[in-house]
Amino acid sequence: MRQLPLPHPGPAPLTSPAALLWWQARHQQGLLLASITCGIVGNVAAAAMPYVLGRIIDGGLTDGLSRTLWLGCAAFGAVGLVQVGANVWGHRLDVENWLRAAYATSQLIGHHVTRTGDAVTAELPTGEVVATVASDALRIGEVYAVAARFVGGIVAYAAVAVVLMRTSVTLGLLVLLGLPVVASALALLVKPLQRRQATQREASGRLTTLGADTVSGLRILRGIGGEEVFAGRYRAQSELVRRAGVGVAQTQSLLDALQTLLPGLFLAAVVWVGAHLALAGEISPGQLVAFYGFAAFLTQPLWTATEAMRVMTRAVVGCRKIIKVLEIPEAGADSADRRAAAAATSPARTEALVDELSGLVVQPGALLALVSADPDESARLATRLGRFRAPAGSAADDDESLGEVRWGAVLLRELHLREVRDRIVVAESTPHLFTGVLAEELDVRGRATESDLLAAMHVADAADVLDSVPGGLAGAVEEKGRSLSGGQRQRVALARALLTEAEVLVLVEPTSAVDAHTEARIARRLAEARRGRTTVLVTASPLVLDVVEEVVLIEGGRVVARGSHRQLLAAADAAGRAYRAVVSRGHETVPTETRPTDDAREEDRREAARR
Repeated sequence: MRQLPLPHPGPAPLTSPAALLWWQARHQQGLLLASITCGIVGNVAAAAMPYVLGRIIDGGLTDGLSRTLWLGCAAFGAVGLVQVGANVWGHRLDVENWLRAAYATSQLIGHHVTRTGDAVTAELPTGEVVATVASDALRIGEVYAVAARFVGGIVAYAAVAVVLMRTSVTLGLLVLLGLPVVASALALLVKPLQRRQATQREASGRLTTLGADTVSGLRILRGIGGEEVFAGRYRAQSELVRRAGVGVAQTQSLLDALQTLLPGLFLAAVVWVGAHLALAGEISPGQLVAFYGFAAFLTQPLWTATEAMRVMTRAVVGCRKIIKVLEIPEAGADSADRRAAAAATSPARTEALVDELSGLVVQPGALLALVSADPDESARLATRLGRFRAPAGSAADDDESLGEVRWGAVLLRELHLREVRDRIVVAESTPHLFTGVLAEELDVRGRATESDLLAAMHVADAADVLDSVPGGLAGAVEEKGRSLSGGQRQRVALARALLTEAEVLVLVEPTSAVDAHTEARIARRLAEARRGRTTVLVTASPLVLDVVEEVVLIEGGRVVARGSHRQLLAAADAAGRAYRAVVSRGHETVPTETRPTDDAREEDRREAARR
């Protein structure tokens, strides 16, 4: 099986469930055709076995133990081997088709959701989005798992039809017309089944949403004594899901019962008519056995057709839910004309980044720090540089919160958001880690070597993380990095940001959770690692400010002073007094023991040698 995840397949058609299913089929057409080929071969071989057996019986009754009888038995065995081989390979390919479609659909949903920003949660409940991945994507995969058997059954049905009509018109018509009647009777239950499955899916989605909300807010609920109220709501919704499931089961059980009863009655009718024809001498005993075998075999395609109807009804329901998620526009999605125009005016690396709202100018290649008495003020400015809005519902959540940021002659808002995210990376003060292998957690863009990973961990002074995670880079990070301390999580997040190799890297309080000695090491290593590449730090730490090239003081949302850390400390004006007040938690000069002395450099060399 081809390794997952697969390359992104591009935009999916959202016009209808059929269009989405056909689009996915085209993306795995080679695998699907191989599976269908095995399905056809296996079904035709199964259909041929009653015919060969009938010929063997007639030959044995006529010629006894002759060479013809033995050749017939050999042919029967060969057909059986072909059927077994085709079914074995067909089953393997069916499972692979199912997995490929299910995981590709999950990947498509996940890829899209990460680019919608907070729009997806504004449009749909979180549980509904989770259910599309956990349930609906699997339903999509089932369509491609059953497709080969369904197509193979149709081909085998046509082959049997030819043989039957050439042998006995009466029995041929009985078999060929009776089976569609049985299938039509079963199809009458498809609509009610689909309707009840849709109801169950809606109730299940609401239950998932309620559960996610309750778990995420459990601490608050315990604080206000509301656990029992929300537990009661969850029980009530669970009961609705149970009732909807019972409704689906009732229809499904009726379908299953008729799926057994109707083909059984049909088979009994074929045997009764065939026996009378054999007694009348119109067909031979071997042909009677063959007709019985054909009738028994054709119940299998009938079962497959019923299963395909059931699978398709669930897939259609799932496709509609998936389309609702995929219809949510990506954040910053632009028209094709606008993207083309933005690409033609894409800013060069040598152009400055300018925030017109504050007057901040970030020169290319600069290592610059933002300082403000209000940390939120400088953080808002930093996030504007990355074209992020303030959190929804906050006082700054308006068009003014973005301001006008220019990159050279181009307004940042005129660039496609994807280009902004590729070239400008903002690492916020609260690190968020995900579950998975540490190396994959660090290398979010999938292009770093092991030496790159170790170098980034060294800059972030995170060697202790490699020791605390069993397996080092190959070890697993637990959910939200809960097995790591706050400082370790912050340093892992810093290493992750460094590994993006962004043209402009904005770091908000990257060392707030570490001790002074660690902070000093990180500061000088960071300055060296990002030398010549545009880097903006939001910090009030003297240890970090002493190594940057320029410090910008922000007051009231505007730049009021700029210079080196020592220049601003020594300034006798109001800006100097304001700056000293902000950084007063440290000394006005950096302690000697935290400067990059020869001993400190030797310590770095020893650590690098250990790595």
